[in-house]
Amino acid sequence: MKLHEKFMSRCIELAKKGLGSTYPNPLVGSVIVHNNSIIGEGWHYMTGGPHAEVNALANVADPALLPEAILYVNLEPCSHFGKTPPCADLIISKGLKTVVIGSSDPNPKVSGQGINKLREAGCNVISGVLAEECDTLNKRFFTFHKLQRPYIILKWAQSADRYLAPATRPKEKKPVWITNTISRQLVHKMRAEEEAILVGTTTVIDDDPKLTVRDWEGNSPLRIVLDRSLRIPKDAAVLNTEAPTLVITENLKESKGNIDFVHIDFDLPMAGQICKLLFKRGIQSLIVEGGSQTLQTFIDEDLWDEALVFQGQVKFHEGVSSPKFNAELVSEKKIKEDLLYLYKNNYS
Repeated sequence: MKLHEKFMSRCIELAKKGLGSTYPNPLVGSVIVHNNSIIGEGWHYMTGGPHAEVNALANVADPALLPEAILYVNLEPCSHFGKTPPCADLIISKGLKTVVIGSSDPNPKVSGQGINKLREAGCNVISGVLAEECDTLNKRFFTFHKLQRPYIILKWAQSADRYLAPATRPKEKKPVWITNTISRQLVHKMRAEEEAILVGTTTVIDDDPKLTVRDWEGNSPLRIVLDRSLRIPKDAAVLNTEAPTLVITENLKESKGNIDFVHIDFDLPMAGQICKLLFKRGIQSLIVEGGSQTLQTFIDEDLWDEALVFQGQVKFHEGVSSPKFNAELVSEKKIKEDLLYLYKNNYS
């Protein structure tokens, strides 16, 4: 079993390389082992491209070894035709007799059918190896299919005395920086890893954020703005052409270019409506970046999974208070003089 765990850990390590580029597909890595040595490995690079098992098999120098080899993969091989043929069929055709799997696929299109197909073809399938780690790896994919909503990350920066913003702001529309440049670069890395990012009207009016990836390599997320009465300026940075934007409002306008307008009822609980809307659009992950009222809305409706709180050294003494929530502190680390707290929802 320890050998199985060793090679499954390598699958997880490989799968992480695809974070941010595989949506709506999950993160998958695969290794092929012969006589306890890896003879091929690969991961799913990007949506529409070959799956991890395909890439791993393609990297085997001597295919004659495959009938005596073991294929490891952190997620159940697909059994249906999508943009690529079923991986389960390919594994069977290559003569592999043993397949070791981490997680079962929650997607109804697979959901055990890949494992069944392999077993019916005579493969020895060992499942559940490092299952918890494999499930965590694909927390976005699993949340989307099991809870029918995106995986939701709350993110904010707060002063040492726990304010999001000072009581008095400068006249020009720009952010009041609380954290250092390294922390801000880490935020851009986060944006490159998630599918969408959401802010409220006040954040756009006060800070004029772009919400794009600039200090890291990767794709910019879908920008989402809550704007009940369409108050944000027409020249707001979130309405530029650098990334698509979804404006959630009560006053619908015709969608144009990369700007899309959708309706919800702002007199009803909003977070749940937003989750349903994003699920229908196939969005698997969401960063809620502010402001205070928007963050508190998701907290009050208990629709969030983790919170990343960056704390700087500056003190405001008064201003906009940080959100209030009950959560488990998972980790705390220093980013030079800043602190980064990671909280998990205890789903009370």
